[in-house]
Amino acid sequence: MSDNGLGLATEATVRIPVGSDNVLPEASEAFVATREVQDLADRALRYLHAGYPVHFSGPAGSGKTTLAFHVASKLGRPVTLIHGDDEFGTSDLLGSDHGYRKAKLVDNYIHSVLKTEEEMKTLWMDNRLTTACRNGDTLIYDEFTRSRPEANNALLSVLGEGILNLPKLRRNGEGYLQVHPRFNAIFTSNPEEYAGVHKTQDALMDRLITISTGHYDRTTEIAITAARSGIPEAAAEVIVDIVRELRGTGIHNHRPTIRACIAIARVLVCSHAEAPWDDPTFGLICRDVLNIDTAKVTRGGESLMPQKVDEVVRRMCASRMRRAGGRKG
Repeated sequence: MSDNGLGLATEATVRIPVGSDNVLPEASEAFVATREVQDLADRALRYLHAGYPVHFSGPAGSGKTTLAFHVASKLGRPVTLIHGDDEFGTSDLLGSDHGYRKAKLVDNYIHSVLKTEEEMKTLWMDNRLTTACRNGDTLIYDEFTRSRPEANNALLSVLGEGILNLPKLRRNGEGYLQVHPRFNAIFTSNPEEYAGVHKTQDALMDRLITISTGHYDRTTEIAITAARSGIPEAAAEVIVDIVRELRGTGIHNHRPTIRACIAIARVLVCSHAEAPWDDPTFGLICRDVLNIDTAKVTRGGESLMPQKVDEVVRRMCASRMRRAGGRKG
């Protein structure tokens, strides 16, 4: 810029569009909707239609995320999925600056005067919460207690006043975003887990309607095991009974979960064996899948789970074969 020239520099923030990475869920034919499952879904939909966010709280393996997607499919809106993470900050939900754009205009139309204009623009990119609030998506925040409480503070005004606060965009006049009227939020968390989770602020929990999910009843677990593996229902009954028996062993009484039932059933199907109750291989599969240390059942410092698994498998299989023999007679 020359001494007889005129220079002007300005700075602004530009909000750049981002591509959508959400999904439009559809009700799956493989989804098992027993009376218990449907009751949970209906309760959640009642609260969501009334404008309240829903929180599914239950132990690992109780089907919280699957249920959340099923409920979201009934709302008929795209889904934005967020997984809780200890590394999350507010910008991971709202958005952040992603570089700069600089433009310079040189005007020397009058030879004796050199005029320059420089404009520095900060590039702002929305993140998933902002996108969901703007578009009216259904937000599924899976295991949200894994994120630090301060990262979730942005949700307070969203769920309470229907306004998303965007502090860095205030100088552009875009510091507040009115939440789309069709925006909904579904949260999931595991209240029993202590590793990698944070205590949630009361202000956020006060805005959620919490539905405890727990483990499903026997009928539902049998139906889910059969549907997710393709194993006959009679075989699924024995597998579920074994798992439910072992679930009552130990301290926490939450494991093994329905995932163990599905795993055993799928291995049997892949082995082209429906229910080899008298085959030692079945016992080995059960021991490998069910031999978990979380039960904390020990004697002399050694886990009793392998012994307990073998005992339950033998008893359940013997009962199964007696019933089968009785039917043949």
